Amino acid sequence: MIHDGIAFHNVSELEPRAGGALMIHRLPQALRDGLGIPGHQRGRFYAHRLTGVELRFVVESPFVAVTLMALEADTHVVVFRGDFAHARHELKAGVATTLFLEDPAPFALVEPGMLRAGRFDARVWRIAFHQDARACYLGRETYGTTIRPPAASEVPSRTWVAYGSSITYGANALHGPNAYIQQTARRLGVDVHNLGLPGSCMAEPAMAAHLAGRADADLITCELGVNTVDWLTAEDFAGRVRHLLATVADARPARPVGVIDIYPNRAHQAKDPTGLAARNTPVFARIVADTVRDLARPNLHHIEAATIVGGADWLTTDLLHPSDDGHVHMGERLAAALRPLLP
Repeated sequence: MIHDGIAFHNVSELEPRAGGALMIHRLPQALRDGLGIPGHQRGRFYAHRLTGVELRFVVESPFVAVTLMALEADTHVVVFRGDFAHARHELKAGVATTLFLEDPAPFALVEPGMLRAGRFDARVWRIAFHQDARACYLGRETYGTTIRPPAASEVPSRTWVAYGSSITYGANALHGPNAYIQQTARRLGVDVHNLGLPGSCMAEPAMAAHLAGRADADLITCELGVNTVDWLTAEDFAGRVRHLLATVADARPARPVGVIDIYPNRAHQAKDPTGLAARNTPVFARIVADTVRDLARPNLHHIEAATIVGGADWLTTDLLHPSDDGHVHMGERLAAALRPLLP
């Protein structure tokens, strides 16, 4: 989405609010309204969270100011020039906060070749939101010079759309760019749209249709199962997985679709094996693998989650979500698994 000369990456809608503010939405309204199952509609809440959202632009002035406002809770953004980390800015809830950005002085002191590292052109400003942020855009000031969205040559040429649970969303990563989705994208040299939904990756028909219709995606991944073990029967889960994967695979048969089952977590080693999550977790993981095999679509590829996550020390104390260190290692392994799938 382009607005005000800025590319709003991983954004589908800008909702007008009081005072000229624009509330940033990651997923479109029609999709948000189609998320959830009876008694569990948490996905509609998390669809508003801004994981993977960035504001990207190139400006002729050495100075630029962008004004943002966090909603409900304090948050922060991390600013990059290209792939070079630049600064972290705090956003106070309900307070208009202006980020004053200035060209990094060392960029003028080195040979241009040093700045060609990474996926993004070093002229591109990138303002990346924390995964749990809800925020509004209030405007920008370029001090009389032009501003434009990045050109195609200044950003990655290939796009990955990642759907999954809170793990894909990046939950518990202290530093948003450390999330394994971001780490994987950087290693693959691709751009990524994060559609992770904490506690609410339910493989709904609305999400299947949305993924199938993503003409911008060169690669899609679906991390499935962990959010459903406490909510769905094996039969219901199997039907949802089959519908989602068949719909996405058949929409563009030449587009690879990576399918990840349930990442190792506390349910795999529960003291009480009779608990619902402990019983369903291995069953649902097998359903994912079996469905990929049974559908037999050439573009569907099963990725065994246990090959991506190492030991339990890769997790935080909830024994479910990866730590920052775990996310980084997962990014390395998933990149290796996905690389052969890319054209």
